[in-house]
Amino acid sequence: MLNLHLRRWIILLVLIAAFIILITQESLWENVLSSLFPDKSEVLHPRASLSTLVWEHIQLVVISSGLTILIGLPLGIWVTRRSGKDFLPLVTDLTSFGQTFPPIAVLALAIPVMGFGREPTILALFLYGLLPVVRNTIAGLQHVPRDTLDAAYGMGMSRLQALFLIEIPLALPVIIAGIRISVIINIGTAAVGAMFGAGGLGSPIIAGMFQGNSAFIIEGAVPAAILAILADQFFATIESMFAYSPSRDSKF
Repeated sequence: MLNLHLRRWIILLVLIAAFIILITQESLWENVLSSLFPDKSEVLHPRASLSTLVWEHIQLVVISSGLTILIGLPLGIWVTRRSGKDFLPLVTDLTSFGQTFPPIAVLALAIPVMGFGREPTILALFLYGLLPVVRNTIAGLQHVPRDTLDAAYGMGMSRLQALFLIEIPLALPVIIAGIRISVIINIGTAAVGAMFGAGGLGSPIIAGMFQGNSAFIIEGAVPAAILAILADQFFATIESMFAYSPSRDSKF
């Protein structure tokens, strides 16, 4: 089991290192894109280097996803407790509405108050990624076997002790799956923020669409796709550590 997890982490770290090397090779990108689009005089977005754009994109995702976890996880826990059960339908409806409301509409409404830049984009990503975290937290905690909790209470555990020692550990694979979905959604949606000055990998994509330059679009879209795959595998590796089964396929 230890060797399996260690192998997954090693593979993931190697892939991340390869991705870092790839995005820092400006000359390689320029040569490849120039060969694909020989009719374009400019194939790299002039606003910033690719590594800078990737870093801006990661910042948007990390900040918004961090806020989503900090608020969504306690909210999901609270509505499964006695004190918050009456608010369960309301919280579910509100978080569902947050994801159905288009991020670009949130940005348009937030910009008059917050101005252009990262702040309205982070707000939109936070609202859009809240549903999977809250819903999976609720689902994970609600599916903890009742007899397991009764045994914990019978051993003298308080409800708070049972929550942190029994319920959350058992629900963790489902909770992590929700975080995983939320982060992947945010990586893709963050590109919209470039229309409002947030930067990131959406900058070359938006510029390429307006200028009819496919090279710019590929420069932004390919790293964004790779970033989403790496993030997915990162959370899948963490998830596997809490939901290991000998019968599970051990392939990465």
